[in-house]
Amino acid sequence: MGQQLEAVILDWAGTVVDFGSFAPTQIFVDAFKTAYDFELTLAEARRPMGLGKWQHIEALGRDPEVGARWQAQFGRTMSHEDVDALYHRFVPLQVERVGQHGELIPGALATLQALRARGLKIGSTTGYPRAVMHRLMEVAASQGYVPDCTVCADDLPAGARPGPWMALDNVQQLAIGSVAHCVKVDDTLPGLHEGRNAGMWTVGLALSGSPCGWTLDEYLAAGELERDAVRQRVAAEFAPARPHYVVDTVASLPAVLEDIEARLAAGDRP
Repeated sequence: MGQQLEAVILDWAGTVVDFGSFAPTQIFVDAFKTAYDFELTLAEARRPMGLGKWQHIEALGRDPEVGARWQAQFGRTMSHEDVDALYHRFVPLQVERVGQHGELIPGALATLQALRARGLKIGSTTGYPRAVMHRLMEVAASQGYVPDCTVCADDLPAGARPGPWMALDNVQQLAIGSVAHCVKVDDTLPGLHEGRNAGMWTVGLALSGSPCGWTLDEYLAAGELERDAVRQRVAAEFAPARPHYVVDTVASLPAVLEDIEARLAAGDRP
């Protein structure tokens, strides 16, 4: 592969670490329970995945099912102060437990080593705040994953996903010559919108992330028909962001990059 591609910008949970993206989703359930004695299901907690965590909680309050139960329990809609209270309960719980879900996704390290061998820079963005990422980055580094750049959901005044700002901050920090030479890889709809809004190639991950919701053991045990059904369901969820590619896990990324490189050489652009 030539050097037209300059960088790959990766999400974290559900993309490179934490198969199934369980660390953030379970903590939302626990934060709602401990802060307000409010019952939230894991499936509900997953719906806004990819947003910054404060915005994720805000989105849960606007969710028709969750919002209706909140109204019934408290006699009012979720307020800004409620979101703040839940967020401040969420963050320390997440810092405490994120390391328990920090294992690299199978094939991730080999893929990342292949990207390095091709001379690509490796950036990253995340819906986690910086306080959580300090711990997760330590855990990832102990397994050999140290990206060139990590931009967190609370780093930038403009905000986080689905806007382009975190991805574009990677472009600036890594001194990338063209956004068309960047590939954004993510397991969530807001993260794919982030890449699209930044003018990048986008790759959605169908089976390792939050929309699928499988543990690694469930993924390994699933038959091909079951996997294909989930691929179709997740691809439909990703469709509003119009990702350029949807593959199972980050292990499939090298072949995608070969195809993108060929498209670039032919004059195609994202």
